Amino acid sequence: MTDLSQDTVEDYVPWPAFLRETRIGALLLICLAVWLHAADSLIVATMLPSIVDEIGGAALVSWTVSIYEIGSIVAGAATALLTMRYGLRAPMCAAALLFGLGCGLSAVSPNMPLVLLGRALQGFGGGGLVAMAFVALTVFFPRRHVARVLAVVSAFWGLSAFLGPLLGGLFVEYANWRFGFGFFGAQALALALWIAVRRGEEVPPQQQEVGHFPLTRLALLCLAVVLISYGGIRVGQLSTPLLIGAGVLSLAFFFWRDGRAGRDRLLPHAPLDPRHAAGATLLMLMCLSMGTIGILAYGPILMTQIHGISALTAGYVVAASSIGWTLTAIAVSGAPERQDRMWIGLGMGLTCLSIAGFVWSVPAGPVWLIGLFAMLEGGGFGLAWTFILRRVTAVTPAAEVQRVSAAIPTVQRMGYALGAAYVGVVANAAGFLDMSNAAEAAEVARILFLASLPLGLIGLAAMVGLLRRHPYDDRFVRG
Repeated sequence: MTDLSQDTVEDYVPWPAFLRETRIGALLLICLAVWLHAADSLIVATMLPSIVDEIGGAALVSWTVSIYEIGSIVAGAATALLTMRYGLRAPMCAAALLFGLGCGLSAVSPNMPLVLLGRALQGFGGGGLVAMAFVALTVFFPRRHVARVLAVVSAFWGLSAFLGPLLGGLFVEYANWRFGFGFFGAQALALALWIAVRRGEEVPPQQQEVGHFPLTRLALLCLAVVLISYGGIRVGQLSTPLLIGAGVLSLAFFFWRDGRAGRDRLLPHAPLDPRHAAGATLLMLMCLSMGTIGILAYGPILMTQIHGISALTAGYVVAASSIGWTLTAIAVSGAPERQDRMWIGLGMGLTCLSIAGFVWSVPAGPVWLIGLFAMLEGGGFGLAWTFILRRVTAVTPAAEVQRVSAAIPTVQRMGYALGAAYVGVVANAAGFLDMSNAAEAAEVARILFLASLPLGLIGLAAMVGLLRRHPYDDRFVRG
């Protein structure tokens, strides 16, 4: 195993030296794992209109996102425990097999419930793969190479934004959506085989005591998303409020149980309290993630219905978000720490503005304007993301820094899962299942994004707790 302590953060490694010294096989393995997870949501979003046309299941459209994200949350939470107990090879191979199995099941599914079961397996596998890829990154590369490896991984993540919709559109236009799932399933099985037979250093299991897996808490979180989602399948005056209320109670119970879990907590103390920097950060990210998931979950279907565009075009409109995120993150990556508050405020403001833009552009068009707001949405996250992590870890008590850092991606996925459940209820209540023409689809789109806007505004209000002046900021004041 590589000894990271032998290197210093300041070591600068030019690209030619990095490519000469690095382990190309390990780098490609990590990139393939990240690619499968990153491209998955975009190819599925592109193929979704064709999937619904062939096998039905319009009432379950939002579940294709929420089920995947829940699987990713569970897998991400399990990664540290699994790698500590069993090393890296076996869990990562199992994650790739689960992803491939899920793709295969979705590919042969005759109905939407089986597609969703496949999506759950893809979530478990994909979430595990990307989490273990980052574990592998720190294990197989010296510290001075980590920045270059992350740059390559980021490039693959950006590449998925281009190739995901392209592949999904090509399968829909010239073959069948089932081949899209089969294509990704074959890649996952090849990755599993590669991991199993690859010779090289392994991460040995650790002998010391490891924490307990948070099974009950994660089960409560899964139950909350499922109950809220189920309440929106067929909207009823009594059943829907009862199911949503039960889901909210399950979510509250999850937070309560986690707060009493001691050193095994998934989240920091007071995780949604905007009076504290950590709570403000997590509340902001959860609400803005909930508020922006509508364009991924329902955008392609609504755009094809309203504007008559192809699945390929709809996929690229949605992918503009990922492209915007990548471009802005690269553009501001070298910004000094004294500008963190400015970039966070600007980025989250643009993301919230994009939700308001969708209220107008998705129903009325033109299509290029929808793409512009999608790029604005992802670009806002890209402007702020690095600086959110840097600021919250700087102003949070040292004992909570590691937990806050780990909680940020978990809460973001939680927001996507809960947001997909929420917009599913809103869309079905607005008449998504009964729309028969472009005008009715436009009205559904308007209601869906209007209902998402308050979530964005709550996220902006929570941001104040992160941006308010802190004694830490005095170091940037020049006398």
